[in-house]
Amino acid sequence: MDGDQSRASEAQVVVIGAGPAGLTAAYQLGKHGRSALILEADDVVGGISRTAKRDGWRFDIGGHRFFTKVAPVSDLWHEILPAEDFLLRPRMSRIFYQGKFYDYPLKAVNALKNLGIVEAVRCVMSYFWVKIRPPQDQTSFEGYVAAKFGWRLYKTFFKTYTEKVWGVPADELEADWAAQRIKNLNLINAITGAIIPRRNSKGITSLIEEFEYPRHGPGMMWERCTELVTEQGSTIEFNSKVTKIRHADGVATEVVTTGPKGQRAYACDAVISSMPIPRLVQAMYPPASPEALRAAAQLKFRDFLTVALVVPAEDGFPDNWIYIHSPEVSVGRVQNFGSWSPDMIPVQGKTCLGLEFFVNEGDELWETDDDDLVALGTREMATLGLLDPARVERGYVVRMPKAYPMYDAAYKANVDTLRAWLSDAARNVHPVGRNGMHRYNNQDHSMYTAMLTVENLVNGTSHDVWEVNVEADYHEERKAGGH
Repeated sequence: MDGDQSRASEAQVVVIGAGPAGLTAAYQLGKHGRSALILEADDVVGGISRTAKRDGWRFDIGGHRFFTKVAPVSDLWHEILPAEDFLLRPRMSRIFYQGKFYDYPLKAVNALKNLGIVEAVRCVMSYFWVKIRPPQDQTSFEGYVAAKFGWRLYKTFFKTYTEKVWGVPADELEADWAAQRIKNLNLINAITGAIIPRRNSKGITSLIEEFEYPRHGPGMMWERCTELVTEQGSTIEFNSKVTKIRHADGVATEVVTTGPKGQRAYACDAVISSMPIPRLVQAMYPPASPEALRAAAQLKFRDFLTVALVVPAEDGFPDNWIYIHSPEVSVGRVQNFGSWSPDMIPVQGKTCLGLEFFVNEGDELWETDDDDLVALGTREMATLGLLDPARVERGYVVRMPKAYPMYDAAYKANVDTLRAWLSDAARNVHPVGRNGMHRYNNQDHSMYTAMLTVENLVNGTSHDVWEVNVEADYHEERKAGGH
């Protein structure tokens, strides 16, 4: 038994990960009368959709707007939380660049005022130039965005921020990330959307103007879902890191974990996995093929840390977040958690600003002491002119590994290799969610992959979960006058 201290005798559905995808899978299984064992490597639920808590202050890991075009997901949100736990919040995000705020998406009057007439004309001419001579390679992020906005606006509004997020040159990233978010946005749409009155623009796609949000943050959703799942008869094992998945004759038979209780083994008749797919394949025993292991080793992630600064409310801003494109600072985005929900803020007259740094686990920033990170964040906000350092009352740091699957040039081929190997060697292992599928899904699409997977398991349907969110249709867009 390879030294396993205990072994479960009854086969069951094992769900790996207690984030949105994993908990959704367990909850949906419970509604069909099937319990699950949920294995979570951390000591909290929610994955990157958790709400971190420090001394009564609450802050997101990133931002999580509750808006979706997937009706079953919206229904599920409202099934888990009652109506009184949702707030309807205004959507507002802006770009901060060279000391000025730019509306996002770009609006003609605002951009013209900030850029000045000469630079604005240059940007428009640059846009028309790419219509004449488009970028040769539009499969990269750089070529894709330049084709939509022109080279000048691309370098002003997209290049610096994107390279902060991913830590590599923008021409080394695939266009998929941009395609999911700015499909119907381009310079002409931005200008016409600002000029044409709404009553005459029902065919123009725009960003949503408001969204729902749990009053205590997205973690509230998953903490409640955990209660419902356990009431259904499923169990959650925390601090349980999956280290081995045994398989034979084309199916997984047992999941082995390591944690405070030592090494434990659980028989399984199916596995729904939201753990990073390269780690999933690397855990398979007997080992995966050399080709699959090479592909797993090549898949990369980008990690994330938040420096939360408590300041007087008047030092905040109305936005949910602002994008920091300025190259002279490392911070990439700043949240105002008070703009998400007043209930996130425990002290009246205060707010909490979340400074987001995109890092690699183990690099200099990741390893920096918390106090030094708070000092760095405070200095950078002062450098930007967004905050007087004397106004910072306290600070906190939250680290989140593997927040973003990397969309490098080889990721699709590597994911395809892992999918092919799993379908042959462990056909009852079902990857779901963002990291489970190595796809930059938002919460709603991650949940939907889990919902369809459960339907396949209990009803014998044949939904292709890999087709979820491949339509490159930005999830926060809607037709003007529509929903």
